[in-house]
Amino acid sequence: MSQAASPAPRLDAASALEAARRVVVKIGSSLLIDAETRRPTRDWLAAMASDLAALKAGGREVIVVSSGSIALGRGRLPGLGARLEDKQAAASVGQSLLMAAWSEALEPHGLIAGQVLLTRDDTERRRRWLNGRATVEALLAHGVIPIVNENDTVATEEIRYGDNDRLAARTAQLARADLLVLLSDVDGLYTADPRRDPTAAHLPLIESLTPEILAMGGGANAEAGVGTGGMATKLAAAQIARSAGCATIIASGQTVSPLSAIRDGARATLIAAPDGPMAAYKQWIAGSLSPAGELRLDAGAVTALKAGKSLLPAGVTAVVGGFEKGDCVRLIDPEGRAVGVGLAAYPADEAARIRGRRSDEIETILGYRGASVLIHRDDMVLDDR
Repeated sequence: MSQAASPAPRLDAASALEAARRVVVKIGSSLLIDAETRRPTRDWLAAMASDLAALKAGGREVIVVSSGSIALGRGRLPGLGARLEDKQAAASVGQSLLMAAWSEALEPHGLIAGQVLLTRDDTERRRRWLNGRATVEALLAHGVIPIVNENDTVATEEIRYGDNDRLAARTAQLARADLLVLLSDVDGLYTADPRRDPTAAHLPLIESLTPEILAMGGGANAEAGVGTGGMATKLAAAQIARSAGCATIIASGQTVSPLSAIRDGARATLIAAPDGPMAAYKQWIAGSLSPAGELRLDAGAVTALKAGKSLLPAGVTAVVGGFEKGDCVRLIDPEGRAVGVGLAAYPADEAARIRGRRSDEIETILGYRGASVLIHRDDMVLDDR
């Protein structure tokens, strides 16, 4: 007797949140800050903290991308204008207020908030990207919830993200998250703006971001009061996340406990991703980066790499090129054949100084305690042979 085929797994926002292991949640100013008082909406924030605690209790790692510093700063400095330096002054005052609000909300759950401030350069330049990723990984390893915001106090217009939807997508990419949740003032994507067109149909699942889908984002439709984002920016963010193998949920944040509402089946839009974040990351290393140098390996190192190990300094016989930390380098076996590529954890001059040496000697040789490997296995792609 033939066995019936198993049903296809359910693909919707609730199941995506349930299956995710690392989640980035983006929260806009209009949800966090009361538009009249310019103070945190503490009841909503407390409920969100309970949602985040429940995700962590379920074994998930959580990163929050939180707007609100400029709005909070303006609440304390109401005479500020609209110039960039005025925004930076507001952010300078508001950052501490924002972190205090998050720390207060998370503390009853025994959770610690860790501030991470980024500019666009930090997620687009490989060395800064690696440093940012290492910080986020360290925070998560210690059970901390990273609270990410744009570093508005120093960012110029040229290095700003412009909106925190894009920052959230870059954060998901940097952290190799498998799910990005964008909390909005609407419960997902519609075929038209539901506030203007009563016939607009809700789209619960988007499997491909076609030009027709992107066109449904319409104009900016800024969230009321203090926000700067809209559906168009959320779809652009979903494109970035999707290229990194990260799915996106667009859902309403205007209900109490919005993450619990998603898990309970509340209306939302899931934008699926074709591959997981690690597969997308490896494809980026293999296909998008030009090697800036070479590391020549002994036979033992090649065997270790093929067994899934990281590259230790002891297995390197020569360093070729003038690469920097985070640059892509080619891996060469004793016969001169390329066996793969990877992102260097040290610049070429330091790699040359520690080649052939044990990892426990690195600190003595370089004068600081860096990575114990020259290339981590997660930052490496080997040729199929």
